[in-house]
Amino acid sequence: MVTRRPIELTLIHTPKTKEEFGEFPQLGLGKIYDFKHIQQTLRDLNLAVPESECVSNKPIELRIYSPNVPDLTLIDLPGYIQVNNKHQPETLKDKIVELCEQYIKEPNIILAVCSADVDLANSEALKAGRKVDPLGLRTIGVITKMDLVEPEVGANILRNTDYPLHLGYIGVVCKLNNNNNTSSQKNITSALMRNEEQFFRSNYVYSQRGIEVGTGTLRRKLMEVLEESMAKSLFSIVGAVQSELEEARYQFKVQYNDRRITAESYVAETIDSIKHNFKDFAHSFGKPQVRHEVRTMLEQRVMDLCAELYWTDPKISELPKISADDLYWQYKLDMCSAALTKSGIGRTSTQLVVDVLMANMERLAEMDPLSNHPDTSRQVLNFSNEILRNKFHTTADQVENCVKPYKYEVECAEQEWAEGVKRSISLVEKEIEYCEKALANIKNSVGKRKLKAAIKYILDAEKEQKERIAKARITDQVADNNEDSVKTTAPSSPMISSTNEEDEIAEPHRLHFNQRILEKAHESIFLRDRSIILKYRLAALKSRQCKSPENKQYCPEAFLNMVAEKLTYTAVMFIQVELLNEFFFQFPREVDNRLVYDLDRKQILAFAKENPHIRKHLEVQERKRKLEEVMEKLNYLVRRQRDIEQKTTSQSPSRKGLGY
Repeated sequence: MVTRRPIELTLIHTPKTKEEFGEFPQLGLGKIYDFKHIQQTLRDLNLAVPESECVSNKPIELRIYSPNVPDLTLIDLPGYIQVNNKHQPETLKDKIVELCEQYIKEPNIILAVCSADVDLANSEALKAGRKVDPLGLRTIGVITKMDLVEPEVGANILRNTDYPLHLGYIGVVCKLNNNNNTSSQKNITSALMRNEEQFFRSNYVYSQRGIEVGTGTLRRKLMEVLEESMAKSLFSIVGAVQSELEEARYQFKVQYNDRRITAESYVAETIDSIKHNFKDFAHSFGKPQVRHEVRTMLEQRVMDLCAELYWTDPKISELPKISADDLYWQYKLDMCSAALTKSGIGRTSTQLVVDVLMANMERLAEMDPLSNHPDTSRQVLNFSNEILRNKFHTTADQVENCVKPYKYEVECAEQEWAEGVKRSISLVEKEIEYCEKALANIKNSVGKRKLKAAIKYILDAEKEQKERIAKARITDQVADNNEDSVKTTAPSSPMISSTNEEDEIAEPHRLHFNQRILEKAHESIFLRDRSIILKYRLAALKSRQCKSPENKQYCPEAFLNMVAEKLTYTAVMFIQVELLNEFFFQFPREVDNRLVYDLDRKQILAFAKENPHIRKHLEVQERKRKLEEVMEKLNYLVRRQRDIEQKTTSQSPSRKGLGY
């Protein structure tokens, strides 16, 4: 049990080179020049089949490239057995028979390999061959180990008399002499054939008529048999291939207008398309767009600071009437300015631009042609992120260093103040519009009457709560001032009891409003109050008081927007130089370095076939090319066959009589 898996041995004739090597396509080991290593690999692959199975149907593919072999494909099958041992499955014999029967069916040529030192009557190979080829029309007997029997005995076997086969028997010797140093042999095949030729020449009996010996003779015999077999079905094969070729040509013409492409050209077009899309994005995303992104972020922060420190302040209505040296509002303005300038503008603005860039790169990665190449798309995103991350800290530090002066003092020109007032008015108007729109949506979803009732209920409840708190405070004060705790507690008891009764009376009304409506009512109250404050602040910003930067404490919205604009200008200047320009410069080069230069032919083809349309185009084109190549060779065979037939028919009787 040496051969446990079918070995599909493909011999490939290479006349233009003297080197011999083998390949195992399934293993990807590359070229193997040491044939001992090939033999050992075959043993390992065979012995990898577990003892419980002994035989596997999965073939081993082996290709041999050599100038000393013909273009043939041979399949070595497991040898037949008579009895299985205790470690082998009981079904092993039948399993081997079934496996061999799969390969010896028509039209394959059967090589019935028998050992010269074993009686042919016991040959399972001949028995199996007769079962599927009773007349022996496609069976060749190959007698090995001819050196183990007497020459007369070997010659008698090869005369094809006892167990006749139409294609006859051929004897071979497949081993080297012991005195041959195989490690020094440049060509093991040539060495084997020289040793075999020397053996048969040394025994004159093998040179008799009707006896065929030698691997060279077997090679010629196989070629002749294959040619004869192909000649019988040549014209039907030509017709079938011609039909397939016409279909492939028609498909290529109709679907692709005979336009040839290659995997390399597709990769080049794809890379150019990626660069073109990126170039379009780079032209559309420059300093104005970066300024817009950073300014929008800082304006939102200004609005948040105003909402937190000004618009919720109960004293906001007093702001236009305060004195210029009021410390309360000066402190609040300084606190807002510090919160804006000392909030890490460098990191946040740089991170904002990085996020915007990556969002756009993700959009580009989902566009054609990258939409068909998920791995390449991820690779593009990875090295885009890598470029930006490498420049992130440098850019953030540069921005932070350059905005430091604004953390201590901010100078304000007339024009800068006017622009700040203008932007503040626009932002407040947008905020008012948003509040009114949100309030209208709540009214539409809940209903005006129901919302109004819910608001009234909430306001009444808050009013009652305030009254209860006030009464409780009065009660506590009375209790503290009265020395007699019993007397002071007695009058308060009816009031507490009354309060509890009021809660019990008010509680049933709560059942008319579910939690969602109450939440909407609270939101409506907030939006209404916010809208009132914003309208009040809008009027203040439009007033004469806010025309001058000297009154910045009266117009904090304008002052903070003016500061935000200075921060924006400074941040954008360094982000453009340190981050954006570097990214736009490095990205196309990284595309070439990482997506093109490192690809080999196999990777280029795999990349192209990821696109289903290109894959189909290449397949149809390749199918057409191969069919044209096959058709050219078949036409050569047809011409050769006709020449042979013409020579046969034109051959003179006299020459036939001479034994030609």
